[in-house]
Amino acid sequence: MSEQTAMERSSGGTVDRSRQNNVYVPHVDVLENTEELLLVADIPGSKSEEIDVRYENGELTIHARVADRQPGNAKCLLRQYGVGHFNRVFQISEQIQADKITADYSCGVLTLHLPKVEAAKPHTIKVVSRD
Repeated sequence: MSEQTAMERSSGGTVDRSRQNNVYVPHVDVLENTEELLLVADIPGSKSEEIDVRYENGELTIHARVADRQPGNAKCLLRQYGVGHFNRVFQISEQIQADKITADYSCGVLTLHLPKVEAAKPHTIKVVSRD
């Protein structure tokens, strides 16, 4: 699996300030076991209904919208937490079952389960003695 984001292709940074809202690249852990690939992405401040995950032609896209935390009538005195949307794109070289991908979101963490097709799973070959 390889990954590349629009921000990394265009600016090499982690924030795209060319849009009206900042766009951040979420930190992601990618794990693999015999049955699946597992992606764990930090997406704080979003809601599950504001997260869009798409898989098409070997490309997995994660996009999450995050609302501004500042009420309309409040004056911000100090801002250390950046507010904006999250976006990340991965090229999946493994063969996965696209119709079996599942996702859950809890405590600001998105977890994606990408099950492998049977042909991509490791197989043990029994060796038979011919003596």
